Amino acid sequence: MAKSKTVFFCTDCGTETPKWMGRCPGCGAFNTMQEHIEKPAPAGMVKIGTSRQPRPICALDSGDEIRFSTGMGELDRVLGGGAVAGSLVLVGGAPGIGKSTLLLQICDQLCKDRRVLYISGEESERQLKLRAQRLGVQPEELLILSETQLSDIVGVVDDTKPDILIVDSIQTLYSDANESAPGSVSQVKDCTMALMQLSKQQGITVFVVGHINKDGNIAGPKVLEHMVDCVLYFEGDPNSSYRLLRAAKNRFGSTNEIGVFEMGDRGLSEVPNPSQMLLEGRPEGAPGTCVACVMEGTRPVLAEVQALVSKTSFNVPRRTADGFDFNRAALLLAVAEKRAGLKLSMFDAYINVIGGLRLDEPGADLPIILAVASSYRDSAIADDLVAIGEVGLTGEIRNVSNLSQRLSEVARLGFKKCIIPKNASEKLEIPAGLTVYRVRNIREAIEIAM
Repeated sequence: MAKSKTVFFCTDCGTETPKWMGRCPGCGAFNTMQEHIEKPAPAGMVKIGTSRQPRPICALDSGDEIRFSTGMGELDRVLGGGAVAGSLVLVGGAPGIGKSTLLLQICDQLCKDRRVLYISGEESERQLKLRAQRLGVQPEELLILSETQLSDIVGVVDDTKPDILIVDSIQTLYSDANESAPGSVSQVKDCTMALMQLSKQQGITVFVVGHINKDGNIAGPKVLEHMVDCVLYFEGDPNSSYRLLRAAKNRFGSTNEIGVFEMGDRGLSEVPNPSQMLLEGRPEGAPGTCVACVMEGTRPVLAEVQALVSKTSFNVPRRTADGFDFNRAALLLAVAEKRAGLKLSMFDAYINVIGGLRLDEPGADLPIILAVASSYRDSAIADDLVAIGEVGLTGEIRNVSNLSQRLSEVARLGFKKCIIPKNASEKLEIPAGLTVYRVRNIREAIEIAM
């Protein structure tokens, strides 16, 4: 007979250890290790599905992986072209960001040709009805249930045979086979494993809502993200109506795509042109600002980069970067001082990306340099100019990918000038009305921009 085992897990990151520790070896947090007794599963635990026999890979039909639209183009883009039948999707985000709203809104389209079961552990059925009325979502085929017990949910799924299952949220579910409290690491792990088996064996597409902890990660064990097929993060400034949906993991598509939504009185609406949204309210003739064009998956996006350089009152100048990697920003400031002659060692430097977007690709290096130089010289960059390029340690401007697509987006939004790397392809298609400046280093770029 199997014996009980005592383990300790971190409430922040889910790291498990065989003994108590004052500091978590996974995330470094103090006093977050809690004791948990893992007992052997009873003989009568829930069993999902029936036994199956293995088949040769050549006998499998790849057409079984059917994609279908969720009714929201931005969500389909992030998922890689639509949801996949039999997949398990985890949607995470801060409280009130719009996770439940998004999943309830897609039910309106999904219920037209599919059977949808919405399980809520946080709201009553009456509350779901009132929220659906406010959002204008009232499909007749939508089934709703307020339940938290895993075995009961599995029984309802077996009876109703839905094509799509939505669980809101995974932290509220509990299994009778586990004596831990709902929301604990072991409960979240067991319930997710049961939903995964349900999805794979019966071909049900499962959407699961997950809360995040104070560090911005999905609450529960890190293995939770390894179990699912797709992890989506819903992000946004609480003071702004815009929301960004990005994929942290996707077995059926790219993880570089983003979806942009706007939260209104009647729920979320899609923003098909995020570049225009990110450039709203851009100041004219102000020093310290430059427009960057980056690739988010297959979509070119224009974003405003701002920099503020001011005389420091400390022995060590202060450096701050919001929406851009701090270490990369410090590297670019050092290159600007060494290769462009900007005496930044006696100045504080603050870098900010407008709109809540995070620029992670090298194509944003040159706009950062130009924004810093503009603020340092107190000279404005032309309002109709965009900069694209990666900056090396010797100050050279290197080529970036998908340059033709970027230039097309730059011209479409009405910009007239663009600075690109000198070594870009000579066969590059330049849109009509757009003047392109090819530069070799940051000195040439700064002189052209100002």
